[in-house]
Amino acid sequence: MKRAGMLRQVSDFSDFSRGHWLQELLCQGEAPSHIQSSPDGQHLLVLQKSRPPALPRVVAFQRHGIGGADLERNWQPPQPALVGLLFLQSPVTLGSWALALVWEHGRTEVWHFVVAMGWQLLQTLELCQGARARIVSVCSQGANLVWCEERPPLDAHSDTSKCAFRFCVCTRALEMGDQGVWLGAVRIVLHNSPEYQVLASPQHIFLVPATASFATTSKFLLIWHPEKAKLTITAPSAGFIHSKVLRSSNESDFRKLLLGSVGLLSGLAPLDIHTSAVSNSGGLLLVSTKGAVNMVEPDGTQRHIFDLEGGPLAQGSHVQLKTFGSILACMLAGVLYLIDQSSGRLIEKKILSVKEVHVLDSLGEEDSIQLLTQTGIYSFSFSKPEDSSRPEPCLVEMVFEEACRYYQRRSLSSSKLTVEKLKKGGVFQAPVALTAILQHSLHQKQKPARGLQDTYAKLLSTLSLELQSYMSLELLKTCVVCAPESEVESYCEELVEQEVSRVLHSDMDKDNLAYLNSIFASFPKAAWKATRSCLQLQQNGDGLLVARATPEVWKKVLGGPQQEEVGQNGVVPLFELICASFLRFKPKWLPSFVELTQQYVSISWAYSSKEGPEGRVPLYKRALGVVARKNKRSEADDEMELELLLCSKRPKAVLQALHLLIRLKRWQRVVEVAEKFSKLSPLLNKEIFTTLLAEFAQHRELDPYLDMLWPLCPADLTASDILAVVLQHLPHSQEDPVPFSSKGNQLTVGLLKPLLQRVVQRPCVQDEMYSDALQSPTFPPPTPPREH
Repeated sequence: MKRAGMLRQVSDFSDFSRGHWLQELLCQGEAPSHIQSSPDGQHLLVLQKSRPPALPRVVAFQRHGIGGADLERNWQPPQPALVGLLFLQSPVTLGSWALALVWEHGRTEVWHFVVAMGWQLLQTLELCQGARARIVSVCSQGANLVWCEERPPLDAHSDTSKCAFRFCVCTRALEMGDQGVWLGAVRIVLHNSPEYQVLASPQHIFLVPATASFATTSKFLLIWHPEKAKLTITAPSAGFIHSKVLRSSNESDFRKLLLGSVGLLSGLAPLDIHTSAVSNSGGLLLVSTKGAVNMVEPDGTQRHIFDLEGGPLAQGSHVQLKTFGSILACMLAGVLYLIDQSSGRLIEKKILSVKEVHVLDSLGEEDSIQLLTQTGIYSFSFSKPEDSSRPEPCLVEMVFEEACRYYQRRSLSSSKLTVEKLKKGGVFQAPVALTAILQHSLHQKQKPARGLQDTYAKLLSTLSLELQSYMSLELLKTCVVCAPESEVESYCEELVEQEVSRVLHSDMDKDNLAYLNSIFASFPKAAWKATRSCLQLQQNGDGLLVARATPEVWKKVLGGPQQEEVGQNGVVPLFELICASFLRFKPKWLPSFVELTQQYVSISWAYSSKEGPEGRVPLYKRALGVVARKNKRSEADDEMELELLLCSKRPKAVLQALHLLIRLKRWQRVVEVAEKFSKLSPLLNKEIFTTLLAEFAQHRELDPYLDMLWPLCPADLTASDILAVVLQHLPHSQEDPVPFSSKGNQLTVGLLKPLLQRVVQRPCVQDEMYSDALQSPTFPPPTPPREH
């Protein structure tokens, strides 16, 4: 774990070409709007938007006097303002870069610094195609420029709602070479959109709403993936919502993009963004007005990092965010917070003696931060703790962080529980005991183990197998990292199997379910093999699917968080995950698997119990939902739908399957299903026979199967009932009825005669009730003998 060191001054402005001017600027309280260091660290770029009568200007000067003129540009309103300062790397010469000044009306000046000569203008370009366009935000990603421009409507009296969506997000390649600088073709990413601030990470572009004047559009963010030409909609309050690949310009319309998500978006809370910046890991850092620092990942998920002290942020307060390796630096009102991005732990809180402090880029260094103040530039370095022989394991910290979340969920107090309070409080002994055992186990191979308390020693003996499993898992992760490419796949399969098994034997909460979803998405084949291993799925000698999983594992598969509990964050329940794996790798086994799960449910939960999975949505319907979510529909999917309906053995599902077979005109299968499922219950038998009798009255397709159909006639169905069904479903003919039809497709009495004879000759139900009395040898019975 890194620890912050002392402040050390590295420059006092004496070696700056404009050091005196910059020092005066900072001392007079005229804070520059933007200060940025060049990629090689040799130049400082200062943007000053002064109040009248001074003109706004941008100045680029050298940090070390190596000769050459400085760059200074100013402008006077209503002249177009400067909207972007971008450093562009040259793909031709390694380490070569240029400075692009992007003005509001689209004009772009590309400048290059030459030693002993100073700044030279390479090229002046026009980004926008329209003369009335106005750029509001711009960023660069590699050799591409991405910007949001306003396109005013031609009609000055246009509707206000239409004017709100007058912005357009565009991209264009800007290439530098020996022959000069040139622009590629304009590509529209999004049109008819509200105003967005564009922020670039190495692989993605984040689109943050610039204003909150429109309720619906200020509730979500957009993430553009240039390599996949895909836009992702995400909201901090709901996570991932929707993503769409933009194959043509018609699909780039903002309103069409939101068409399928309007209902969901309308119920979300508005965005609460005070400051935004991109981290070096590619995520989007957001600071809310309450002081909460969050990270939005490129896949749309969000995680909380830290809460700044001091409560809600004041109007106009300036928050600076910079990342250095795994360290996040937050500067607020003269207080520097250094935070570990991965764990959210506060490494150092430094109260500085000056209010006006600017965080500079540190030339690729991850172990120091450079701060620009009124007296010079200071370096704030990180160092390892002095006692490096016994570092505090990250696992121990994770135990306390997990304990904080666990106790916070069960606490009735409104005060927030922190790791420091948990360590110092002495109230909760469970995390203390577990960390002592972990420290003992993790260090016993390196040096003699410290003595444990008797109670801890007993607990250690209980946890020994779990600790061995953890250590072997960590060893396997190391093997995956160090293995050659030919062995990575086998190691990954083993690692996925251990991880899936571990999660299935722990509490299946929302976090574990989201973790399983990521495993199944990243390693689908390995996850399928792990599922087969954990459930012990195999075929017996009769070809039937059997599973020898423990009841605890079955309960995790069927009784975990359901769809209404996990929300719309792209996470699906475990049962649906497993069904999707079956459908992808072994579709023939899916109906048998659903049948197995139903057998387990009938044993473990009472019928229609609300606690069990069948009390919510039947399992066969959940499996049908997985089939329905497939992108491409095929005949195999129809057959799968039939099998899932039939394997449920539910009357409504069986009748639905029967109607589907009738619609497909698969009459042989219709009769086979009728023969098999008529034996389940008299009521289902009657429904099946009535359905087939109605089909028999309408056409002659079932005539070859009448010998198999008539024996299914229920015992309580009379001849009059049969005739009523037949007459009700006879087809209506437009022609005059004739005694003998030439088409030969009409129903005749001769076809019905075997059924009617069977019904008439069948003994009556009342006769059967009194058959014993009627068949007695003598009637009436003899008179009993008299008693004298």
